[in-house]
Amino acid sequence: MSPKTIIEPFKIKMVEPIRMSTEEERLEYLELANFNPFLLNSDNVIIDLLTDSGTSAMSAKQWSKLMEGDESYAGSHSWMRMEREIKELTGYPFILPTHQGRAAERILYGHVGGAEKVFLSNTHFDTTRANIEFTGGKAIDIPIPENHEPDNLHPFKGNLDISKLEASIKEYAAENIGAVILTVTNNSGGGQPVSMDNARQVATICKEHGILFILDACRIAENSYFIRHREDGYGRTAYWQIAREMFRLADGAIMSAKKDGLVNMGGFLALKDEKLAEACSNLLIITEGFATYGGLTGRDMEAIAQGLQEVFDADYLRYRIKSTQYLGDRLHEIGVPLIRPIGGHAVYIDAKKLYPQIPMEHYPGQALVVELYKKGGIRAVEIGSVMFGKYDIKNQLIPAPMELVRLAIPRRVYTQSHADYIIEVFQDILADRENVSGYRITKEPEFLRHFSAWFEPV
Repeated sequence: MSPKTIIEPFKIKMVEPIRMSTEEERLEYLELANFNPFLLNSDNVIIDLLTDSGTSAMSAKQWSKLMEGDESYAGSHSWMRMEREIKELTGYPFILPTHQGRAAERILYGHVGGAEKVFLSNTHFDTTRANIEFTGGKAIDIPIPENHEPDNLHPFKGNLDISKLEASIKEYAAENIGAVILTVTNNSGGGQPVSMDNARQVATICKEHGILFILDACRIAENSYFIRHREDGYGRTAYWQIAREMFRLADGAIMSAKKDGLVNMGGFLALKDEKLAEACSNLLIITEGFATYGGLTGRDMEAIAQGLQEVFDADYLRYRIKSTQYLGDRLHEIGVPLIRPIGGHAVYIDAKKLYPQIPMEHYPGQALVVELYKKGGIRAVEIGSVMFGKYDIKNQLIPAPMELVRLAIPRRVYTQSHADYIIEVFQDILADRENVSGYRITKEPEFLRHFSAWFEPV
């Protein structure tokens, strides 16, 4: 009989203290931050689930690699190691290092985007959408219908809707489509995985119509875990091989290594086409740095190369997925409405169902992130109408399809006792759910307003 408890497949040899604040103190901090968790000081956060991006704990081997960092301006051996690791994984001949994923997005979509250009995705994430819209382009989400059904247990709810893809190509014409972007896993759609079959169908259609097909691959290792355990034909395939097969289907990939690269900073753009790579390299040199460092130090590149090896370790991926599932399953058991099945990197709470008394224009997701911090010092992020809502010509809110709150789990940072604490805080939230009201926005920027908007209670 094998043990049922999923233990961390590592030992802790360094710790960082957490300051345990009181609810009275946290109310004061919330007011100073204008009720936006992004504006809180991290020292005042007990458990930080704002993002899994750049928040990983690096391994002893990664830390040791920092000492090997070659800080030469051009052609450093650290760059060569990182380039080699990415080429072997992706199979793409042209690798452009960037300081993080959104820099790669800005470079690629700044080149292939522009007015009248349409981009199709299973779901664009916030920075992807912003970089596309900043060029004047249009970002359209076409996930399968099951993606908007929180209780539907479809194994690959992150899939792109193939029939909508074909209809969109017919509607907008292939020459007007800047790219089809497959986000794996589908972050804004509840952290749900994409099947290899879906990726293969997307690739076939894009090739038939001459459309650029790009993977947003920042969580491709986690996606590979789901393919191996849920899709026929992959039960004995190594996770690295599954990821490699999916990369081979696309024309290129953008990766924020701050997720499945297990590092605190870094990313890359990888491409098959030489002409496109040359154009993007020119933009890289203008805005990020020379083509062999792209805004990264040699230390960063060493850590990325090592992290891309460690992330496909079978013991690590089992712990990663199962520990996230532990939190989600326990929350479901106590009655918290959430997206199921549980995704790889986060648990997504259905704030609209949790707070049915709060209208969309008063942002139920924002109400929940405030309550999480107030009651337990837990910082989370709203993924609903604050992040993705639009305004019509009368300045009335067009709500997002779902009102979610994401509990993003940093890699190799928290233990099961932290998860149990989060569950206890949600018990308090459930007991007080009927007494919670919403928030209104008092100040917001034009793009990515969730990062810096100000709120006040209704």
